[in-house]
Amino acid sequence: MNLSNLRPAKGAVSSKKRIGRGNASGQGRTAGKGHKGYKSRSGASGKLHYEGGQMPLMRRLPKRGFTNYWFKNTYQIVNLESINLLKAKKVDNNSLYEQGLIKKLSLPVKILSKGNLDKPIEIAANSFSKNAIKKIEESGGKAIFL
Repeated sequence: MNLSNLRPAKGAVSSKKRIGRGNASGQGRTAGKGHKGYKSRSGASGKLHYEGGQMPLMRRLPKRGFTNYWFKNTYQIVNLESINLLKAKKVDNNSLYEQGLIKKLSLPVKILSKGNLDKPIEIAANSFSKNAIKKIEESGGKAIFL
């Protein structure tokens, strides 16, 4: 053990600067904030969008188009793998709701192709993916659009 290896015990020395505790502390007077100006004041923190008077980015970029969320189509998604687990020959929105695969009867249902079908099933839904229709027909089933 040498004097050069000695370290204070963990937690004994605070690494946090004690700002504004007199000139002798090394962080007295202006407390490391310089002279005057916005950032020298108490409570001052820069606005995220403020660029020093330059036109902000969000105002420089052009505004294009409009998306009306009122008419947005939201589908409830059901995969073929979960339909395959059902022991039914015909599947529609009501049977999916009873099994807990969809949460609302009021929203449309889309069938996606994840998984495979072992048996022929007649599926009635609002929408199907192309691969889902192909897999349903390959298994001998039928895809019915509502």
